Amino acid sequence: MAFWDSLIRFTASEDKETYWAELHLHTHVELGLEVDGFSSIQALENGEGSKRVTVKKLLAPTPNPATPIYCIGLNYRNHAEEAKLTPPSCPPMWFKPAAALANHGDDILFPTVAHTNFPDFEGELTVILRGPIKSIAKEDVISSILGYTIGNDLTARMFQDPKRTGGQYTYAKAFDAFAPLGPRLVHPSKFTPSAPTSVTTRVNGKVVQQSPLDFIFPVAEIVSYLSQGTTLPYGSAIMTGTPAGVGWFQDPQTPLHDGDVVEVEIQPIGILRNRILFER
Repeated sequence: MAFWDSLIRFTASEDKETYWAELHLHTHVELGLEVDGFSSIQALENGEGSKRVTVKKLLAPTPNPATPIYCIGLNYRNHAEEAKLTPPSCPPMWFKPAAALANHGDDILFPTVAHTNFPDFEGELTVILRGPIKSIAKEDVISSILGYTIGNDLTARMFQDPKRTGGQYTYAKAFDAFAPLGPRLVHPSKFTPSAPTSVTTRVNGKVVQQSPLDFIFPVAEIVSYLSQGTTLPYGSAIMTGTPAGVGWFQDPQTPLHDGDVVEVEIQPIGILRNRILFER
């Protein structure tokens, strides 16, 4: 089996087909790269049937884009403190539907209903599972992780108001394209999801979130917890929570606006970048 340190998923200029390709971590992820493309991760790891192609459009680096996205809340003490909430004893979880998945570089079209309900950002480390798994122990999780990427848990924050939705977060976060992922997938042997590695979110170049990956619930605990009695499919994406600094608490007068560019950076994964556009 071929070893890789990071992968990209993309469509090719030559035939518009979808491919996977290996990139060394020192190689900048960009359009126009000429790479050896494979039809699947399995084909890449087995060295079967590569084709020299050019990267036309980067896609979310998950091998199963048809699955719902698992989301974890209140996983940083600094975020719980700014929200004036007690850190939970178990990871709070909700789903984003498969239609929420979006790609690095996509323009994210915010529906009209979200414009005046505090459209907001949440930069997050995201886990992609090799799976499928069910009821696994924490010590067995590492072998079930395909890799790590970056996510932005976009939210229409007002719909999280308990008086409106009874404390349920899904509606606020489940709009189409509200879960961009990318730009690459980094192998778990090349990335340790803990401090001092940090997550930084910028809006139009201004830093709005910056925190070490100082989780209340480490990745192994999250994955094990979600898998108890539940099958997590191959390629499932798990957003691991956001740190302090989300717009609602940082500056309630300045949510995301039409045309804003949001960047989420976690190195060595890279920078996930998307522009926000308001539906007319």
